[in-house]
Amino acid sequence: MKDDSAVSGKEKSLVSWIETHFSTLLKGQTLRQWFIEFIRFCTVGLGSYIVDVGIFNLLAYQWNVPLPGDRSISAKVISVSIAIVFSWVMNRLWTFGDQRTDNRGREFILFVAVNIGGMLISLGCLGFSRYVLGLKTQFADNISANIVGLVLGTIFRYVMYRYTIFTGSSADKNNA
Repeated sequence: MKDDSAVSGKEKSLVSWIETHFSTLLKGQTLRQWFIEFIRFCTVGLGSYIVDVGIFNLLAYQWNVPLPGDRSISAKVISVSIAIVFSWVMNRLWTFGDQRTDNRGREFILFVAVNIGGMLISLGCLGFSRYVLGLKTQFADNISANIVGLVLGTIFRYVMYRYTIFTGSSADKNNA
């Protein structure tokens, strides 16, 4: 039978080691605080994903709405744009609520710029699938844009949100 105090001591040592060696990446948070932030980010991302994919499929394949150029590409630009606004509000108020800055305009402009980067990653995956690989089915569009593009774009967005957009701290707000 294992000694529970030894296990918890080892776990505490591992958490302490991670917090010590990754303190710059954690931005002064404990591992637990970072994990909660990350789960919130993923939850907001899931909501944004539902908005994005839902609107994309409605515009590209369900609604008979005239769209300029390639229907799938235009639908993706529109769906991502709507998802960006949803995501900014939720991330600002909930995920990074204690790290938001007082300059909402700067934050929103950076947020939009980062999300344009994320959208370009997704569009790049979609364009590669359609125009290089010649895969032009609904299934192929969804795999390339909404799975491959989503994963690559999510990594990019999280890093940029955390280290360039939501750079305030709760300590700054408490001292103000």
